[in-house]
Amino acid sequence: MCRATNGTTRNLWSDSFQKINLIKLKEIDMKLRSMKVFCDVVTRRSFSRAAIDNQITQSATSQIINQLEKRLGVKLLDRSKRPFVVTDEGRQYFEGCHRLVRQIEELESSIRHLSDATEDTIRVASIYSVGLSTMRQFVQKFRKCNPNIHVQLEYHHPQKVYELVTTGHAHLGLLSYAESTKSIAAIAWRAEPMVIVFSNEHPLAHQQELSLQALNGLEMVAFNRDLRISQKIHSVLTDHEVHPNVVMEFDNIETLKRAIEINTGFSILPKAHVHRELTSGSLCTADIIGHTLIRPVGIIHRDNIPLGTDIENFIEMLIDDENILPEQHPTNHLASASAMEVTSQTLSNLSNSNSPLLADRQE
Repeated sequence: MCRATNGTTRNLWSDSFQKINLIKLKEIDMKLRSMKVFCDVVTRRSFSRAAIDNQITQSATSQIINQLEKRLGVKLLDRSKRPFVVTDEGRQYFEGCHRLVRQIEELESSIRHLSDATEDTIRVASIYSVGLSTMRQFVQKFRKCNPNIHVQLEYHHPQKVYELVTTGHAHLGLLSYAESTKSIAAIAWRAEPMVIVFSNEHPLAHQQELSLQALNGLEMVAFNRDLRISQKIHSVLTDHEVHPNVVMEFDNIETLKRAIEINTGFSILPKAHVHRELTSGSLCTADIIGHTLIRPVGIIHRDNIPLGTDIENFIEMLIDDENILPEQHPTNHLASASAMEVTSQTLSNLSNSNSPLLADRQE
């Protein structure tokens, strides 16, 4: 029988310790990942939206939550109710997880920021309604003066835009009703007048202008109620004692327009974003008598952190160029690959925008 030498024994122990350490690292990574997914489910109030944020399937998201509850031995979410309710244990766990996840993201962001001064990429997170056509033109114009700068553009829900900018994953955010926070600075960009939008088959389709009272009791296709634009519209309608019959809610303008086109109901949208449909004749608009409803769109960035000359120039170009408006040109979704990067997640989401069903995408 051959005996292992001391060197062989040391190698065996070393290999065993390495395997044990790898297993522990994987366990830690899985725990952090499950914490992140749980936080996203609670914050977004949706399994499907959390799945999109983490680039996994909805079933995988449910499985992660189930395994997390099994590991902790408590119920974090009461899924017998719709929408689900966070339990007392879930709220306590969320508070701790949220702090930990945010600390890790901020640490990674601070490390990434060290190389921002020499980085040749501007990362922009935007809501969907800042159209690809519009941004394509901005990027092409910027590239003429800055040929070596790459612009990476991603589309997300407003809350995700704030998160990406706050954690440093994006230099800039483009969204409506932008607000400054402790760590975020907001810059006014554009003010988009809103109009009443109908299918060309609607009885009120060809009215040039209407009072809000004319909408009382009519079927309406609305934005999801958790969006600021929905809350603003609802507030104006309520103030004027107007109570439409909301038959569907969506969280993006494109799906709203598809629902209006099949005469599901009217909606109130920024006029600039129905230009293509007005040209084709599939939609009609009416101005609101006696009231001006505006959707403000702003630019956000991290406060008290130098942006760098390239990013400042990009912001200045966005603000100064009033000639580029949403959807004024045919939609050519992609500029050259060297000019603008759109993630596969973005394209996948946009490809579903024609569905008249209740979407779980974001505006």
